[in-house]
Amino acid sequence: MTTGAVILAEMLEAYEVSHVFHVPAALRRTMVEIEARTGIKRIRPHGEKPAAYMADGYARASGRPGICMAQVIGSLNLAAGLRDAYLAHSPVIAMTGGRDPNTKFRKVYQELDDVPAFDHVTKFNATIDSVQRFPDMVRQAFRAATTGSPGPVHLQFRGNEGQIDLEEAEMDGLVESRFSRVPPFRPRPDDQAVRDALAYIEAAERPVLVAGGGVRASGAGPTLVALAERLGIPVTTSLNGKDSILGTHPLSVGVVGSYSRAAANRVVGAADLVVYVGSETGGMTTHFWQVPPLGTPCIQIDIDPEAIGRNYPPLVGINADAQVTLARMLELADGDSATSRAPWIAYIAAARQSWYDEYRPLMRSEVSPIRPERLCADLTELVPDDGIVVVDTGHAGMWMGGFYDLRSRNQSYLRSAGHLGWAFPASLGAKCGAPERPVVCFTGDSGFWYHVGDIETAVRFGINTVTVVNNNHSGNQSMRGFDRAYGGKQTDQAKELWVFTEVNFARMAEEIGAIGIRVERPADFAPAMERAYEADRPVVIDVVTEIEAVAPVAVV
Repeated sequence: MTTGAVILAEMLEAYEVSHVFHVPAALRRTMVEIEARTGIKRIRPHGEKPAAYMADGYARASGRPGICMAQVIGSLNLAAGLRDAYLAHSPVIAMTGGRDPNTKFRKVYQELDDVPAFDHVTKFNATIDSVQRFPDMVRQAFRAATTGSPGPVHLQFRGNEGQIDLEEAEMDGLVESRFSRVPPFRPRPDDQAVRDALAYIEAAERPVLVAGGGVRASGAGPTLVALAERLGIPVTTSLNGKDSILGTHPLSVGVVGSYSRAAANRVVGAADLVVYVGSETGGMTTHFWQVPPLGTPCIQIDIDPEAIGRNYPPLVGINADAQVTLARMLELADGDSATSRAPWIAYIAAARQSWYDEYRPLMRSEVSPIRPERLCADLTELVPDDGIVVVDTGHAGMWMGGFYDLRSRNQSYLRSAGHLGWAFPASLGAKCGAPERPVVCFTGDSGFWYHVGDIETAVRFGINTVTVVNNNHSGNQSMRGFDRAYGGKQTDQAKELWVFTEVNFARMAEEIGAIGIRVERPADFAPAMERAYEADRPVVIDVVTEIEAVAPVAVV
């Protein structure tokens, strides 16, 4: 006989889990068994939502499922935190307390049926009402989170704190190690479909590859680049696929879509064939299906069959793993077709150069307050060769999507799928998932305010990340929208909706126990980053930037 707590603790360790992110009180006895029996670290942030974000960052950085937990009253907050993981196809397993059958419908303290709230943000959503089900349900959770297109899973344990873990039964904690990381399976493509796709690609005059998050999940970036080089095809990426190709590669044109680089949108718009690899062709990547225009010939490769043809009916759809498919294409590809694309490659080079020429003055600007373009360009040079960059949405995503380039194959780029405030807690999770790598968070003050209390979490647990805050004391991405709403000129009262109090986040960080560095001149940023990398504590670099600076709008 053994308790559910012992089984759960031992199974988590066997599945290679190194951290759990939880807000008490959830599965208390399991926490004790984790301490007594495993090397798993228990991280307690200041809220359920950042716990989910930390598990998400952990999963994306490590390729292993991230674990987050909350008691019943915090379940809805945890569900809200899973939304980004769901949109980004990140394998996160949420565990919560739940209602006891003996008290259902009796208005017990804090009682609510939370299970339906998880339906829309998980791949698998289940309740555990019998301790004997611990082993098979935990196995199913890892299986569901990692297979196919990865995503979050929810298990609700009986009892407001999951007290079912105290109960005993005859159980075997069998673990399927295959499902401890992504991808557990690599489905092969239909060979004729691969040959058909290659025939279309080789015949095209102006083909372009669009690498999505599926390329990153499959580890297919190097193979995609090799295929692009063999065939002479430019590469654009979604934000989730940004680290599929170095920004310095001559065939790299940048991020396409809404939070993009103008050159990438122009190239995709001029293409006569668009090849989507691991991309859902969603509204962000296509700028609401304008880049490319609907009707543009395309090919789509995706592990999720439902994604193929959802928005652009393909000439060929290939339902398979990205790495396996691209490797087969590389075996069969005729490199001779590349010579016919010399005019297309010249157009690509000109589009790249034109973009850099247009923005180089801002990327090298010495003005104060600092231009965000300069800040992102400096980060291109200053992020270590093995660094992980974790980026917020909104203006942070626009600035870094357009103006930051990866320059080493060992660098990684993780971005919010749409939830402001995600980046800072996610960066703490990423550091837990890859403790040997430097982690740099890029966020704005608007995003940092969401979970600024977790500076204390980083200090308490020694999670030594570097957080760069683009501090213009505002949410100035809203500036254009409020200009329109107010007929072209805002009132001072209107600006209360997006202009914030000026705060020195470096001073705040110091008060909490982190290292805080205030940067007000461009020349001081590089020394600040150098100091941050050498620090033995979490570092917050508060960069004072221009409030009037707004990111370029997407080119159609």
